[in-house]
Amino acid sequence: MTRTISFLRQYPLLAATLAVAATAGILSAGPAAWAASWVIGAFALAMAAYSAVTMVRELMAGTFGIDLLAVTAICAAIAVGEYWAALVVVLMLTGGEALEDYAQNRAQRDLSSLLSRAPQIGHVLAADGSVSDVPAEDLLPGDRVLVRANEVVPVDGVLVSDAGIFDESSLTGESLPHERVAGQDVMSGAVNGASAVTLTVVRAAKDSQYQQIISLVEEATASRAPLVRLADRYAVPFTLLALAIAGIAWAVSGEAVRFAEVLVVATPCPLIIGAPVAFMAGMGRSAREGAIIKSSATLEKFHAARTVAFDKTGTLTYGEPTLVTVRTADMSRAAAPVSPSASSSTTASSATGAQTGLAEPSGVAFGAAIHDPGEVLRFAASAEQASAHTLAAAIIAGASERGLTLGVVTSAHESTANGVSAQIEGRDVVVGKRSFIEAAVGHDVPRSPLEAGELAVYVGIDGAYAGALILRDEVRAEAPGTLAALKAQGIAHILMLTGDDRATAEHVATYLGITEVHANCLPIDKVAAIHAVKARPVIMVGDGVNDAPVLAAADVGIAMGARGATAASQSADVVILRDDVSLVATAINTGHETVRVALQAIWIGISISVVLMVIASFGLLPAIVGAWLQEVVDVVAIVWALRAATPRRPSRIRRIRR
Repeated sequence: MTRTISFLRQYPLLAATLAVAATAGILSAGPAAWAASWVIGAFALAMAAYSAVTMVRELMAGTFGIDLLAVTAICAAIAVGEYWAALVVVLMLTGGEALEDYAQNRAQRDLSSLLSRAPQIGHVLAADGSVSDVPAEDLLPGDRVLVRANEVVPVDGVLVSDAGIFDESSLTGESLPHERVAGQDVMSGAVNGASAVTLTVVRAAKDSQYQQIISLVEEATASRAPLVRLADRYAVPFTLLALAIAGIAWAVSGEAVRFAEVLVVATPCPLIIGAPVAFMAGMGRSAREGAIIKSSATLEKFHAARTVAFDKTGTLTYGEPTLVTVRTADMSRAAAPVSPSASSSTTASSATGAQTGLAEPSGVAFGAAIHDPGEVLRFAASAEQASAHTLAAAIIAGASERGLTLGVVTSAHESTANGVSAQIEGRDVVVGKRSFIEAAVGHDVPRSPLEAGELAVYVGIDGAYAGALILRDEVRAEAPGTLAALKAQGIAHILMLTGDDRATAEHVATYLGITEVHANCLPIDKVAAIHAVKARPVIMVGDGVNDAPVLAAADVGIAMGARGATAASQSADVVILRDDVSLVATAINTGHETVRVALQAIWIGISISVVLMVIASFGLLPAIVGAWLQEVVDVVAIVWALRAATPRRPSRIRRIRR
């Protein structure tokens, strides 16, 4: 009873309609049966006037009001004495909001399931071992938090306990639990196993992984379906067709009741509700598959997309480069790997460039050309301490693996998407792209030969080219299958935008079959390339902070958000929750299927209504029966729209290991 009262309070116009129906029913059974018609007629006309005012406001705002048919049907039914039929049409109008809410809640249950699991409380461990509960948003970096068995981890942290087992399926889609040991990161949103564990908070709740997902979901949930605009395209011709059939039926038969009988079955509900429900269902399905779509407008753009542009590092490749070779300026073009096990006391290589090991810094004269690969690497890694780039971390890691001691950086400057300049032990060191090094040293730098998957970082020391560091970043196993799936979906134009050197970019592009490559791109160059694309809408896929501008500039920006690239995720329209680029093709396919189902729902509703209108025009469908049949049409359209929540067939992207 309480739930019923709460429901009726939420929808007062629907409650009023039901109350009028009950009152009229009671009156009809008594001596004052004539009063029932007056009660229904007065209420129906009042609701028609209310809807008409709303419709006029929509017209003034530039939107055609598709409630015109309902308003006309109510007035026509009252005019010919079909009071109960008019009340059923009013029920459709007043109950439409409740029906839409129910359908959308069902459609977005995959989105709301994430919200319902949001952690609210953190158990803070004090120094004396006592535990106090605080709101999750009050947890601060450095706090020690107890996570009890089967609880959701409230914030990102580092495991203090010896070991723990966590279910990360809501974050990564991986069904198998993950074991973590002391010192490893644990993401918020993961579900703890059967034993309590202790974490040290590393990020506040608002900056943690799960809360960022929650924010994306809330933004997506608040979105309204743009296909209502598309549905409006059908509203005018449908309205004119309904009025024409009704008018002809009246004119031919000479019976005004035919006009009302036709209009009461001309339901606009498939246009009002069916399409938005399909869009919410598609967004919920996409969330379940691992991609949060912030706005339902994105699904329609997916359906129409003609171009997809990809960043390279971290998007088409794994973004985890490793150092494999150091080549000094005077070495032959053949690769000369730096062995991690080489002794740091080995004599420096000769002036001919033959490598014999990693020399101590003291083995190189100040101001002289450096011929030792170990020294080139040591100076480069020292300079890269001033950079936050993925390649910088790989170079530093490579130097650490080889037992090199990095120098102290006196001063440093990073040129975005180009490289780093630094002073180390009195020497001027530049590390970065070949063009960046050429500008710094004032002469041409030979291009280092590369194999597929390799990239080169060039080094200059004291105004002279010193060598190149060769790193390898493997192409994602799912990347070839992803591009094939996009082409199968009608994406005719695929291009790569990258800040890497052209030789590096073309190796990857050739392997993947991408014919258009824009290399050596600064963020502004990527934006310009997107603006220059003719085949639109254009989708941009990227992962890093430097991709944020181009993701915002594209018609649809997709961020590979599994690694927490916050700036990219905030600029994007879609965030991929798992480290899997194949979800780009899956999300676009969801857009195609969702729009197709939405249009089907519209056409099914319109088609059934037209058939019923034709039957009614011959006087074979009484107004009260037609009014209830149009409610059946509404349900059919909505049920069909909910099909967007389920894929027609699971997409399987072939994975290729190189």
